[in-house]
Amino acid sequence: MKGEQIPHKMLSQDAFSQWIGIEVLECEIGRCKVAMTVRKEMLNSMYKAHGAISYALADTAFGFAANTHGKYAVSIETSINHIEALNEGDYLVAESVIEKVNNKLGFNIIEVKRGDELVALFKGVVYRTQKEWTEE
Repeated sequence: MKGEQIPHKMLSQDAFSQWIGIEVLECEIGRCKVAMTVRKEMLNSMYKAHGAISYALADTAFGFAANTHGKYAVSIETSINHIEALNEGDYLVAESVIEKVNNKLGFNIIEVKRGDELVALFKGVVYRTQKEWTEE
């Protein structure tokens, strides 16, 4: 299976990402851009998007990009900095770029933006397995 097709396959099998409304905007080997809109049921008690929302969007971009090399890659460490509060109706875009890949590990930086404004910065490390993505 071609690497840029893998994120689309992953999304088709990812009930959570579908439920929160994530869509794949762009993907190529080592990079993936996804987006979603913050909905009312995603707000916390302060009427701002729950931190898990931008985290989930970034984590999805991270996982999709990490798997574009054709082998199953699973996260082993992630962290996020929430820079700006998010509101209902905000359209968020997360882009994951692989900074470094070796045989077993991949290191990614993911920017979450609202328009041109950086609202969160996510860092992730994946373990790259030997299992290949297939057409099935």
